[in-house]
Amino acid sequence: MIFRDIGVFKVLQLIPTLDRSGAEKQAAILARGLPRDRFRVEVAALTRLGPLAEELEAAGVPVTLIGKRLKIDPFCLERLVRFIRDKKFDVVHTWIFAANCYGRVAARRAGVRVVVTSEMAVDLWKGKGHFAIDRRLARITDRIVGNSQAVVDFYRDQGIPFDKLAMIRSGIEPFDPPAIDRAKVRGEFGVSSDQPLVVYAGRLAPQKGLDDLLFALDLLQHVRPDVRTLIVGAGPLRTELEELARMHKLEDKVRFLGHREDVPRLFSAADVVVLPSLYEGLPNVVLEAMMCGKPVVATSAPGTTEVVVDGETGLLVPPRKPAEITRALRAIILDPERAAAIGRAGRERALADFTANAMIDRFAQLYQEIYEQKAENIS
Repeated sequence: MIFRDIGVFKVLQLIPTLDRSGAEKQAAILARGLPRDRFRVEVAALTRLGPLAEELEAAGVPVTLIGKRLKIDPFCLERLVRFIRDKKFDVVHTWIFAANCYGRVAARRAGVRVVVTSEMAVDLWKGKGHFAIDRRLARITDRIVGNSQAVVDFYRDQGIPFDKLAMIRSGIEPFDPPAIDRAKVRGEFGVSSDQPLVVYAGRLAPQKGLDDLLFALDLLQHVRPDVRTLIVGAGPLRTELEELARMHKLEDKVRFLGHREDVPRLFSAADVVVLPSLYEGLPNVVLEAMMCGKPVVATSAPGTTEVVVDGETGLLVPPRKPAEITRALRAIILDPERAAAIGRAGRERALADFTANAMIDRFAQLYQEIYEQKAENIS
């Protein structure tokens, strides 16, 4: 590997898709935000594109579809190796398990100088085989970055060498809560101004604990039958969750909206945002809710506890305890002044501690540090 003086680093961000989910949002923020005088950034989607592709291209970030078609796709790997080699990237940064696997192998074959991987959750879904792959690929990775201390600790416990690990928290681009006609937005979903409104936004997947939320809402309807809930997002459990809502007789109280592009608008119309996850990394949805000045009721899942300060910027309850979710939601609904104070504190914390600029600066510094360290070792 030959090192040269670099004026501008050529960086590839590789991720399976460009859907509007947590890791994808972070990759897009980083790709758009890295300083153009120091970095020339491209994004590649391993499997398919998504709504973030258009935003990236509008920001002047080239987007390429590699086209992985099979679960194990050697042809995709060869295309990726050629793409990386032809573009002469100095840094390859991978996100999410499939891209982490294909991207690191391809970067090694293409002779890339700096290889960085982001791990975005305490991945309890992984089995022994997944962790064996993670440990093997760590040997050809310069740094494995967790987006919270919980993620770093988790991967250390799975056998990733400590000197390979780093922590860079997810960041959010500051925004003001959308100026909305609250009654009008609620009216779109049949919710009146005096009915408490709960909003969940995220994937409809086992990780998110939505069966517990529906159980909690079933309990809540016996003491607050006026509460209404919007569940925003898509995922494999939608049909099952809709059936569960019917079993709990929540058809007129819970609406499944599917994927939406106006989540901040819905948050602004809500009284409380809820996240009943079993595990997280550092949840974007909580940062977005806090930026909108909304109180959050969330489970004390690893990662979430590094964002939500219990009793100050939200209320935390143990995972898999629906009755505790019910109590926390009821407490917020019954005390609007406390809810408003929690929302204000949450926004202040998001602006102070979780900015996109801080995240971007740390990654820029990390790329350069690794490159310079390796160049010194060669010389």
